[in-house]
Amino acid sequence: MGTVLALLTAITIIALCNLIVILYSKGRIYDSVEDIPHKEVGLLLGTSPVTKSGKANIYYTYRIDATEKLYKAKKIDRILISGDGKETSYDEPEYMRKHLIERGIPADKITMDKKGLRTYDSVINAKKIYGLTEFTVISQKFHNERTIFLARHNNIDAIGFNAKDAPNQKGKSAIQIRIRETFAKVKVFKDLI
Repeated sequence: MGTVLALLTAITIIALCNLIVILYSKGRIYDSVEDIPHKEVGLLLGTSPVTKSGKANIYYTYRIDATEKLYKAKKIDRILISGDGKETSYDEPEYMRKHLIERGIPADKITMDKKGLRTYDSVINAKKIYGLTEFTVISQKFHNERTIFLARHNNIDAIGFNAKDAPNQKGKSAIQIRIRETFAKVKVFKDLI
């Protein structure tokens, strides 16, 4: 009986944390370039251009696409790329910067935060290092929800622009991403303590 109660409690906590994060971002996330309000800075969250299996990472490509659309539609004026850049052999911000420049975004409009090892770090760095009190976060919807929740709890006026998701992605990696995100939405509460 005790094991069943513990399991039900854990499931309830996980579901409640996910629901709170999703509701907290409601009305602040946009799919349409036409509908999203202008913010001076777009916070582009880093990811690797390739998966662990060596294939092109569709999440990466879609984030670059979304950033290009926002910039060219004049919905953002500058871009802060935040990701893992602690090694010269693996540098998410540098990869993203290179691809954005290839798409016609001026280099002087791009700033890189190479200490954005986690979403929490990206949000805190945007405020404490780069002095931002508002921004448009650019990632997939499941990631934007969590980022907006963290931002709002740190007195940042954040909205999100949803890069395309990968709905046709199947198999082990798709399941791992969803499971990881479910638990990441629980972990944000630990970050706020």
